[in-house]
Amino acid sequence: MSTYLIAEHKEGQLKRVSIEILSECLKQGTQPTCILLGSGSLEGAAAELGKHGASKVVILEHSDLASYSNEGYANALYAYLSKQSPSVIISGASWQGKDYLPRLAAKFQVGMATDCTEFKLSGNSATVRRPVFAGKCSKSVSFNASPAIFSVRPNVLAVSGGQSVTPQIEKTGAEVGSIKAKITEVLSSGQKKVDLTEADIIISGGRSLKSADNFKLLFDCAEVMGAAVGASRAAVDAGYAPHDMQVGQTGKTVSPKLYIACGISGAIQHLAGMRTSKVIVAINKDPEAPIFQKADYGIVGDLFEVVPHLTEELKKLKAHS
Repeated sequence: MSTYLIAEHKEGQLKRVSIEILSECLKQGTQPTCILLGSGSLEGAAAELGKHGASKVVILEHSDLASYSNEGYANALYAYLSKQSPSVIISGASWQGKDYLPRLAAKFQVGMATDCTEFKLSGNSATVRRPVFAGKCSKSVSFNASPAIFSVRPNVLAVSGGQSVTPQIEKTGAEVGSIKAKITEVLSSGQKKVDLTEADIIISGGRSLKSADNFKLLFDCAEVMGAAVGASRAAVDAGYAPHDMQVGQTGKTVSPKLYIACGISGAIQHLAGMRTSKVIVAINKDPEAPIFQKADYGIVGDLFEVVPHLTEELKKLKAHS
């Protein structure tokens, strides 16, 4: 089986979902060829892949890939992979993967499966499992055309201790083709945020927080826990939080070890984005809120009282640990 893993990085730092996919491939006895795209030094990311067991890393370089471009990524990947006869192409279901992978599948004229929570590689075939109907159930998907192209949800696969190797690194100039849209400027918020899709702990707020300023309650608590802060669609629509914090069907899909929902009723749209969390804690003053039906632990109370108390108790616990 000719398997290729498109490894995602940010400024040369690997995204954990790429390591998760690599670990699962190796666990199943498949050694994927890892691909890194960009401009500049990516040897560090290639060496990190080697530490997790990757024996071969291909670096596709071009100055037009210094900033992410869905056209550039899709063009460069197709130009390279179409010459390799791949059986399977895998990426993380990050915002980038969800953006360029459909373009790549269209170039290969094959279908694709997105946001998969499991995959099985056997012989020259692949099967995956992905959620459907807003996560109410899941279905097994097989591919009737090659290559099989799919993306994997972050945080659903375990990282196993693969044998560290020195990878064979192949550098090649990327064929980016004609890129019609280019990034001319990037405006930073100035805040370093934990990536929601890769966070182990997330604390999210709903419209019950009443204002953007009140989200400070969650940021204070998150700082103590080393967590990321999310928001419901209602909170985002009300202007309390930016869209990049939105968890749900039209936001980000997350699978942390711990998800704390504060003042979130538990609408289907929101549950679709976080129901695969390992442990769910709900804080809501309405005992009939639907979120309690999905929560492992529930606190019936006013979040403006509960969250500050939780923060203080966590500080005490941290001070004595």
